[in-house]
Amino acid sequence: MCTLVALHRPGHPWPLILAANRDEMRDRPWRPPGRHWPDRPHTLAGLDMLGGGSWLGINDWGVAAGILNRAGSLGPRKGKSSRGGLVLAALEHRDASGAATAMTRAAPGDYRSFNMVIADRRTAYWVRHRAEARKPGDRTPEIEAFELPVGLSMLTAHDRNDPESARVRSYLPRFEAAVPPDPRRGTWGAWKRILASRRFDPADGPQGAMTVATESGFETVSSSLIALPGLPQSARAKPAGPIWMFAPGRPDRTPFEEIQI
Repeated sequence: MCTLVALHRPGHPWPLILAANRDEMRDRPWRPPGRHWPDRPHTLAGLDMLGGGSWLGINDWGVAAGILNRAGSLGPRKGKSSRGGLVLAALEHRDASGAATAMTRAAPGDYRSFNMVIADRRTAYWVRHRAEARKPGDRTPEIEAFELPVGLSMLTAHDRNDPESARVRSYLPRFEAAVPPDPRRGTWGAWKRILASRRFDPADGPQGAMTVATESGFETVSSSLIALPGLPQSARAKPAGPIWMFAPGRPDRTPFEEIQI
C-alpha cells in the first residue's frame, strides 16, 4: 500500500506540494527519478524496470502525476496493462485538466484498480478506478476524475481521506497539524519525519505505519517530496523551478537528496 499526500493551494507561491512513500517488494527492480525515456525527453520520473512505466513523475510543463494500487490489486496480472504506463501517458499533457480527462478515456478493463493524482500549479485531480470492487457479472466501473479541494488530500489504497485506511486515520491528522514545507528555504523537516514514521496503532498492525518494513520483503522502498512553484509575482522576477527531494530507500534510514531537474 503506497501513500500520496497532496497540499493544493492555488495562488500560493508553492501551490502544490506532494509527499509520497512507495511500498513495494524489495526485489522489484527500479531506478530513481530521471529522464529514462528517450522518446519522452520532457518527462522526469522513477522507472519501474519490470513494467517499464513509473509510480511518480513530473514534466517540463509543470504537471505532476502519481499512481497507487487500490485494495486487493497489488502486483501485475496476466492480461492487464501496467498501471505505471498511465503515469507516462498523463505526463504527455501540458496541464492537469487535459491529463485527467485523458485518463478517464482509458479502457477500464485493461487495468487493475488504482488511485491517481494529477496536478499542476492551478488544478489538482484524483482519478479513481475501482475495477477490483465489482461483483461477478457487474460491468467494469468507469475511470472517474474528481477535482481535489483546496487543502490536504491523502490517498492510500482507499478513497481520498478515507478513515477506512488505518494509515489515513493515524497520519492525516499529523499532516494537518504539521508546519508545511517551505521549499524556498529548504525546510521540509516536519513532513520528512512523518514520512519516516514507523509508529502504528497495535490494533491496525504494521501496515498502519507510514514507513513499512516486513519480513516478507514488502516495505517502503523510496520516498519523495515534490514542490511545484507558482507564477512569478512580477514580470521581471526569475521563475522558480520545481523541487524534488528523493530518498532512495526507507526514509527512516535513508537521507533525502535533491534530484537535478
